[in-house]
Amino acid sequence: MTDRSATAVVLGGSVAGMLAARALASLGVRVTLVERDVLPAGPEPRRCLPQARHVHQLWSGGARAMEELLPGVTARLREAGAHRLPITTDMVGLSPRGWYRRWPESHFMLLCSRDLLDATVRELVLADGRIELAERTEVLGLEGTATAVTGVRLRGPDDTRRTLGAGLVVDATGRASRTPRWLTELGLPGPKSREVDSGVAYASRVYRAPEAARDGFPVVNIQPEPRTDGPGVGGVLLPIEDGRWLVTLFGTRGAEPSADPAGFDAYARGLRHPVLADLIDRAEPLTDVAFTRTTANRRHFYEQSPAWPENFVVLGDALAAFNPIYGHGMSVAARAAVALRDTVEGHGWGTAGLSRRLQKAVARPARAAWDLAVGVDVFYPGATESGPTRAERLVAAYVDRLTYTATGNGRVARALTDVMSLEKGAQVLLTPSMLLAAAVGPLKPALSGPPLTGDEMKRAGLQ
Repeated sequence: MTDRSATAVVLGGSVAGMLAARALASLGVRVTLVERDVLPAGPEPRRCLPQARHVHQLWSGGARAMEELLPGVTARLREAGAHRLPITTDMVGLSPRGWYRRWPESHFMLLCSRDLLDATVRELVLADGRIELAERTEVLGLEGTATAVTGVRLRGPDDTRRTLGAGLVVDATGRASRTPRWLTELGLPGPKSREVDSGVAYASRVYRAPEAARDGFPVVNIQPEPRTDGPGVGGVLLPIEDGRWLVTLFGTRGAEPSADPAGFDAYARGLRHPVLADLIDRAEPLTDVAFTRTTANRRHFYEQSPAWPENFVVLGDALAAFNPIYGHGMSVAARAAVALRDTVEGHGWGTAGLSRRLQKAVARPARAAWDLAVGVDVFYPGATESGPTRAERLVAAYVDRLTYTATGNGRVARALTDVMSLEKGAQVLLTPSMLLAAAVGPLKPALSGPPLTGDEMKRAGLQ
């Protein structure tokens, strides 16, 4: 950056907004971060973030991007108790096609409560003197024309109104984003959009792990079978900080989990395998059951819009919101923030057509996660009006075959985690060697039960 007078406004104090602000500030841009609420001072719940009570993970592709933007963030999280779990070494997972083996590490996940992750990111970002936080401030709309956005109209906590000019406005306001309406107010067409809603509901509870299992335990994941005629049900156990387990149960239309503690336990017992129920039977519940239905996949294809104003970009859940069970939201946000930084740095602040380049750049990581989520959720009854397309059926059949192969082929399992962790694109699954491996199938016989070690079962109280 050579223009030290460059200014930006980032709308939304979410992880996506924080990382976007940091990405721009690292280039010398002065950033105003606008947030309608008061952000917590530490690792405490944020308002209007229902998914925060449910399972979250930061895949290695997102963790590396976040570390690039905020050097030292991984160490800070680890010091606060976050777990770094190797994939698939510390995963006990029942796929739609059988139990996964625990292969040597290919990638990793960072696991902690959402409150801890948010607070850690927030503290590091707001320590940057080039970023100013405007809390209790509502965004009323965009200022500008169909050609270029010049700023935003704001209402402060004392009901005063002002227009804040900026060389770039970033919408990171999440699922409630009003960009479609703002565009029409500027005289632009609304975006092409798609929603895939499996109808899944989530019920989550935090437990104190058995004492011997508090220093480390694998992820336990019982996946549903999405391509059956009935609803899908599943559950996930994630070890988080302070010796706790975060357990989320989920089910699609007609098989929703219960928000009642007794119903929660019964639902866990009714999954495809009882291992998760057996584990929580031996743990101490610390919270009530949190419940939410805010889980639809929703995508705005802004990068395909025939006309796009200068000085404006949309990212995070405002661009693409995913079913939280796949854990891609924060990783996509981190990778989008890196793409934002790199594109500005590569093309220069204020250059003609920069906003369209930015919108295409931030859409790439969103596209990968969208394809992964929709490729499963579109098969649940009622997810879309017309059901899966022929292309989606063909892709799903191939991925299903790869999933089956991965239960007994470590090389295929690694390729799948390459894509799931957002480290590589889906093209790695289409190489001649992958096609051949899929045709051959698993090289080892199917496992008869969950691949917990004897030591893990003993520490969890299962033997």
